[in-house]
Amino acid sequence: MDTASLNPTDVSRLKWRCRRGLLENDLFVERFFRRYEHSLTLAQVEGLQLLMDLADNDLLDLLLARKEPEGDLDRAEVREVLALLRQPG
Repeated sequence: MDTASLNPTDVSRLKWRCRRGLLENDLFVERFFRRYEHSLTLAQVEGLQLLMDLADNDLLDLLLARKEPEGDLDRAEVREVLALLRQPG
């Protein structure tokens, strides 16, 4: 999937949507955007949005690999974004 429909305004909105209440989560998300904001695919955006629907503690458990995606979250785009988010700094 290409990134043609992700303009700077879309990326800014996505960044705002990804702001979290836990500093630990914010650190993962900030690092992710530093690395990938210019190459995000629509599938990755969808996966990221699904992860951002989680409560902060549930998201942190996934980011720290204490849990793996289950149920509706067990989707390719979620697993792809989660792998990118988990990459060490």
